[in-house]
Amino acid sequence: MHEDGYLTFALGKGRLARQTMKLLEEIGITCREMGEDSRKLIFQNEEHKLRFFLAKGPDVPTYVEYGAADIGVVGRDTVLEENRNVYEVLDLGFGKCRMCVCGPKSARELLLHHQRIRVASKYPNIAKDYFYNKKHQTVDIIKLNGSVELGPLVELSDVIVDIVETGSTLHENGLEVLEEICSLSARMIVNPVSVQMEGERIGQIVHAIRGHL
Repeated sequence: MHEDGYLTFALGKGRLARQTMKLLEEIGITCREMGEDSRKLIFQNEEHKLRFFLAKGPDVPTYVEYGAADIGVVGRDTVLEENRNVYEVLDLGFGKCRMCVCGPKSARELLLHHQRIRVASKYPNIAKDYFYNKKHQTVDIIKLNGSVELGPLVELSDVIVDIVETGSTLHENGLEVLEEICSLSARMIVNPVSVQMEGERIGQIVHAIRGHL
């Protein structure tokens, strides 16, 4: 909560932000200037005393943890990977997909027998938590930023941990889902201090969205 009385939203750039703004519009919160082709970074709704800004997905929980934003909207994969001190208050239900362990069919045996394998992922923390804490399997985790499907194809890794929507990219590359880690969707997160200071206002927004969903 900022001194000027504005409640600030940090939204993950792209489709997530568009779907969030559409949802907010449906409950009567609009921000017209956001729809315009503008180079502005921060957008305001004077009527409701709301402020919005767009950020790269992985940065959203950081803005919320440090209070630069009161509320954030980002994929659950980012919430889990970044593991910031934020409250997750709402599953928005869009952006549905799964976090999975994928690889060639032959890798199924390696997972079954808890062998020490190499895992490539954009999500090293999620991968580590899954293998070490849930499967109790020792693995070597390799962080990649680009097309992780390449990992098994060039023998960098035995399997990958990645988001699966339709599975067509996997299929095209001779890979398949071997294990499902968790289901994912867009989540609303809030700053713990903002909950105390602005609980009523945040509660009203959450309640309105929940009722609409």
